[in-house]
Amino acid sequence: MIFRKKKKMMTAGRWVLALAGLAVVILMLSGPGARFGVWDFRFGFQLMRWAVYLAGASAAIALIMLFFKQQRRTSKLALISALVLAGLTVYVPWSQLQQARSLPRIHDISTDLVDVPPFVEIAPLRADAPNPVAYPGPEVAEQQQEAYPDIQTYRSSADAQTVFEASVAVAESMGWVVVSASEPEGRIEASDTTFWYGFIDDVVIRIRSDGDQTLVDVRSKSRVGLSDVGKNAQRIRAFLAELDERL
Repeated sequence: MIFRKKKKMMTAGRWVLALAGLAVVILMLSGPGARFGVWDFRFGFQLMRWAVYLAGASAAIALIMLFFKQQRRTSKLALISALVLAGLTVYVPWSQLQQARSLPRIHDISTDLVDVPPFVEIAPLRADAPNPVAYPGPEVAEQQQEAYPDIQTYRSSADAQTVFEASVAVAESMGWVVVSASEPEGRIEASDTTFWYGFIDDVVIRIRSDGDQTLVDVRSKSRVGLSDVGKNAQRIRAFLAELDERL
């Protein structure tokens, strides 16, 4: 009788571990499913919530069961493993939420907030996008200055042609899809797809001569979402850092 009870407890521990494992699987599928068009990104967000709820439930059950003293070592190991998996499942969305809350709810970032580089060739591609192609205005510019004061016009002593060619090379090396590259107009337009959910963000690079210097302005804008969770600023920083290395 005692053996059967212990066996049931051990089996229950494995079930809790399986429950936590299922939460991990749901979380792992939520983004890629949206990226590859299996479901809408909103459903992907819902899957993420379900994964968190499932992980929370498995963690609660595991904690309760760990108070029982009649469990075997294998059962305790399964419950502890379930707690670890549940913790990781909850932590990933929680950390993203905390990051989103720490940043302004903006999705259009530019190095030049007075004369913002416009989208030209990409504009038709954004016709159905929830976020319009036009720059939102001074309120967003003020929020950007407070959150990302380092996002500014890049200056180089190299000539405009050299900077233009290097900019195209950097955009391609970063995996962006270059939609347009007009050297006479000093404009490069490209799109970048985020890794997890496959959101498409658009970038325009403007290159102009200013005396013996060349000015580079970059604008990165999300097609969907109120907040970009800092992705556009991160993208601009990464581009300018690699461009600086090449020049």
